[in-house]
Order: sequence, then structure tokens, then C-alpha cells
Amino acid sequence: MTVTISRLYDNYNDAERAVRRLEGAGVPYSDISIVANNSDSWFSTDKKVDRDRDGVDDRAEGAGKGAGIGAGVGGTAGLLAGLGLLAIPGLGPVVAAGWLAATAVGAAAGAATGGIVGALTEAGISREDADTYAEGVRRGGTLVSARVPDADRSRLDSILKESSVNLRDRSANWQKAGWKSFDPASQPYGAEEVRKERQLYGGSVR
Repeated sequence: MTVTISRLYDNYNDAERAVRRLEGAGVPYSDISIVANNSDSWFSTDKKVDRDRDGVDDRAEGAGKGAGIGAGVGGTAGLLAGLGLLAIPGLGPVVAAGWLAATAVGAAAGAATGGIVGALTEAGISREDADTYAEGVRRGGTLVSARVPDADRSRLDSILKESSVNLRDRSANWQKAGWKSFDPASQPYGAEEVRKERQLYGGSVR
């Protein structure tokens, strides 16, 4: 039996390390997904060139095309070699790779719950957690999800847990400020809003 485990990160670097640790633990890159907010354009095709020169294996392959995100990437390259740029309803521009982003784009066409929430709940994540994960990405965070054997769930979730957001605490903080649930029709956060959110919780990118 396969289950889905997910974690939210304020810092993209932490999410990136989590992906690499999952791959190192034997999870196929095809079973891992990453979705990171890009409202402040921290990731661009220009930065792809810089990364390639540095020899870092998390380069963009160009604009994402839904189900094509991460497609064609060799197993030795890993998930992060397939990062692409796309937009998901309610989140705005994101950097993404893997099955979850592809499912979210497809779900957006008809899912009443919205693209990213619909994709998460379809994968077995509770609606409450799916709302919080989606809102976390909307506010500047990075989501990592993996499909793993149920027998390995505890071991692999402990890998994701390191440096991740405490979902219950974060949701409670937002609710104190009036937040109720993720709304895919809401206006995505702009660059300045994302910057303030990251400063508030200590998140950053590169």
C-alpha cells in the first residue's frame, strides 16, 4: 500500500535538502514532488545559467507544461533537474517538479476544491492539511510531497520532518489573523507580501 507524506518549509533550501535526502533513502524521483512560491521571481531561467556554471543539479528545463513537468529527466539526474515554472490557481507563479504539480494543473480545470487542494486530497491528504499546505505555498513557502510504501512511512516522514513547519502552529497563527481556509480564487501574494511573510517566519530562498 502506498501513502502520501507531505511537509511545508519556509526555506526553499531546506525543502531542497529534504528532496535529496528522500532520493538518497531510495525514494524514486518520480514519486517525489516539490512546489515552491516564485512570486518574487527568485527562480528564473537566467539563474538556471548560473546554477549550471556552478555545477548544481537543480536547473530549470524551461516553463512547465502541466503533466510535462519533470518528464524526460533521467533517473540519475533526480527530481530537481526537472524544475519548471508555471502558475497554479490561488498560488500564482511557482517553481515545481513532479507528480503533484502535474496533478494540480489538471485538477484546476474541474476540481471544485481547486488545483493544489484537489491534488492533495486526491492523494490522501486531509482537507484541513491540504488547505494549510496550499496557503503555506501561497504565502511564500515550499511544499514537498512523496508517495511511499506504508511500511516505510514513519522512517521517510522523519526525513521530511527535519526543518519543516509545524503545520498546526502555523495554521493557528493564521487563524488568529482571520484566515479560515485556502481559497483558490483569492489573489496570489505579491513579491512584497511574500517578503514580509518570509521575514515573519524566518523563511528565505537561495
